[in-house]
Amino acid sequence: MTDIRQDLGNRSDIAAIAALLPLAGLRIADVGCGPGDIARALADAGATVLAAEPDPIQAAKNRVAPPIANVTFVEAPAEKLPIDDGSLDAVFFFRSLHHVPVAHMDAALAEAARVLNPDGALCIVEPGMTGTHFPVMRPFHDETHVRNAAQAALARSASRLFRSETHFGYTMTPRYPDFEAMVARVTGQTFNNISRDRVETDEVRALFEAGRSSTGDYAFDQPMLLNLYRGPL
Repeated sequence: MTDIRQDLGNRSDIAAIAALLPLAGLRIADVGCGPGDIARALADAGATVLAAEPDPIQAAKNRVAPPIANVTFVEAPAEKLPIDDGSLDAVFFFRSLHHVPVAHMDAALAEAARVLNPDGALCIVEPGMTGTHFPVMRPFHDETHVRNAAQAALARSASRLFRSETHFGYTMTPRYPDFEAMVARVTGQTFNNISRDRVETDEVRALFEAGRSSTGDYAFDQPMLLNLYRGPL
């Protein structure tokens, strides 16, 4: 089946979600939350958020970080959430489904359906593999296999777990003041464990330089794929 997506234009993650779901008052799980940036934005929009992170290093950082109002951090894998059946209004995976081990992706989607109430929504946001940002990342962190696996799991499992599904797309514009800023960002993620020597190559520098903008910084296009599922069966 052709994947037909409604284009939401150039938006941030939260702006894309807010266009589709009223967040105020929702009980939400942010699965694979990383340092909690999205969880904070969801809470700022009025939601109560359980932020689950499987990486023990990042989870330990979350436990000792300054508290965020209406956000509770837990260490847990996507396929085994410490959440009661049918207790949430929404579950979000922001760029995190492709980080779930491929063998556990289907179980993670089933787990999301388990914790949602009958009218709940599952939102999956995954980076696309077109645009100008992916080619810069690919030489040192090629996610082609896991991103394709995530889309296959959605087609295979999520479609049969929910009453309805709709597909959207939007574009983000990652910007960096210089090459060092990009290196610092990608090497600072404990769940990816990327060393500087893999990034600081002539090939990556040339690809990065192609993103120089008229204002002197570096800007890239990153298409995003958003799947919204409603009503767990």
